[in-house]
Amino acid sequence: MTSTPERERPARERSESLADLLGGRRGALDATLPAVAFAVGWLAAGLWGGVGAAVLAGAAVAGWRLRRGDRPRSVLIGLLAVCVAALVALRTGRASDFFLVQLLSNAASALAWMVSIVVRWPLLGVVVGTVLGQRGRWRRDPALLRAYARGSWVWVATYLLRLVVFVPLWLGGQVVGLVVARVALTWPLVAAALGVSWLVIQRSLPAGHPGLRHPSPVSDVDGGPGK
Repeated sequence: MTSTPERERPARERSESLADLLGGRRGALDATLPAVAFAVGWLAAGLWGGVGAAVLAGAAVAGWRLRRGDRPRSVLIGLLAVCVAALVALRTGRASDFFLVQLLSNAASALAWMVSIVVRWPLLGVVVGTVLGQRGRWRRDPALLRAYARGSWVWVATYLLRLVVFVPLWLGGQVVGLVVARVALTWPLVAAALGVSWLVIQRSLPAGHPGLRHPSPVSDVDGGPGK
């Protein structure tokens, strides 16, 4: 059996995508089902009908995710988010407030990703580095640090885009519009962000760079991630 030549490994590794490294697209589709169920239940039986439908859909999604082997903690967090959203809507009496938790979550996420870039710990690098078992070694590679920072801005843009769309719909109490926006700006937007941020990373790395799996240990990271 012949081994893969060393010079061919970087090319093969660079053919991987972020979707490959991060495990694909499963969670984005799951997140839309309780929202769709809420809208259907709300249209059919009012606020309590929407809340009941959303919780049942969230429980069904949680059971399905457990059966396919997802981590119990992430499953419970997803179900908890649905329950909190339902409680908020019941508390305020406004059906559109079912989406308030998601709105606040996107605002917090945009802020967290921006701060991570400023402090030179871009979250895209943190996530990919964790998946690859690199801990903080990727930060010692200035080219990789810069590439992850640029790629992270793509994800900041997705959260800001959601806020631009969600906030007016929420203020106007547009429940159906919020559901449509949530579906349109979940899986399709995540897929676009994965593709665009991967392209940004690839174009930010210099020619001959060994790739994400092989950060070059360099002590000097001057030059900044944004340059």
